Amino acid sequence: MRILVTGGCGFVGSNIVIYLKSKKFKVDSLDNLSRKGSLYNHKILKKKKIINYKIDISNFDKIKKLPRYDLIIDCCAEASVEVSRIDMDRVFNTNLIGTFNVLKKAKIDKSKIIFLSSSRVYSIDKLRKNFRANINQKGVVNELFSVEKPRSIYGVTKLASEYLIEEFSYAFNIKYIINRCGVISGPLQFGKQDQGFVSLWVWSHLQKSKLSYIGHGGFGSQVRDVLHIDDLCKLIFLQIKKIKRINNIKLNVGGSNYSKSDLKSLTKICKNITGNNIKFKKVKKTSIYDIPWYITDNSKVEKIYKWKPLKDIKKIVLDIFNWLKKDQRNLIKYFK
Repeated sequence: MRILVTGGCGFVGSNIVIYLKSKKFKVDSLDNLSRKGSLYNHKILKKKKIINYKIDISNFDKIKKLPRYDLIIDCCAEASVEVSRIDMDRVFNTNLIGTFNVLKKAKIDKSKIIFLSSSRVYSIDKLRKNFRANINQKGVVNELFSVEKPRSIYGVTKLASEYLIEEFSYAFNIKYIINRCGVISGPLQFGKQDQGFVSLWVWSHLQKSKLSYIGHGGFGSQVRDVLHIDDLCKLIFLQIKKIKRINNIKLNVGGSNYSKSDLKSLTKICKNITGNNIKFKKVKKTSIYDIPWYITDNSKVEKIYKWKPLKDIKKIVLDIFNWLKKDQRNLIKYFK
């Protein structure tokens, strides 16, 4: 089986490419290398003799000239919710037009698709109400949760991409799997405040630099479940093996209650692992896109694939720390 991974030099894409290469798949990457961190990951791919096509996902004229693939794993995305309010053209072209071009390529090749969507397709208002209604027994979020507005501009591009995939499947018999992922973290992630916050937390503790608790009073009370990238790679592998038989489904994929943390607890874990205590600034104002709490209901994906996350938040932090500590000098320029 020949596989193309879009966004293959990003955090998620590069880990998937490397993992699938280790499983003896013929796998290529497509990434325009526009982000600083992608240059670091690209060097790793080159050492492993993995081809990266330096092509912008919005350029179909170049994409259609690529070799034929049996499967396309679409990881290419501008994943920042806040950026989607500032640079709307970039988010639209990368996320929605990008997936549209992937689908056109899949139609030509008669290939299958695994699409990495987002928990951000779910309604912000309904998530907030769900939190307030379940304050003492915080309910997890399954695939039937509301996708009513508002979702964020980023969330809309991911949801619209899902709809495009479903329509292409109906019209052209393209087999697909949609994974609605929550927070993913692990080595090769270059985190920022609004994207990849776990790796940012570890890096900031390692460098003894300042951080901020932003929103909801500035107390660091926001809760997220976090999925280790290794656990996601293992799920993707299972999905590839069974895609002829199990396809055309949407799945919530996350760390679940097994791997969850609020920001203050994450800070404590980072302090214990790095040995460093850093200062935090309180920013009380809450973004219109922020939610106080999100935990993934993995029931469906666990039942179908007999899969569940094996690495909890402490293991995620430790793995990131070991990666950062080992190559800290080379990594400084990528985190600036």
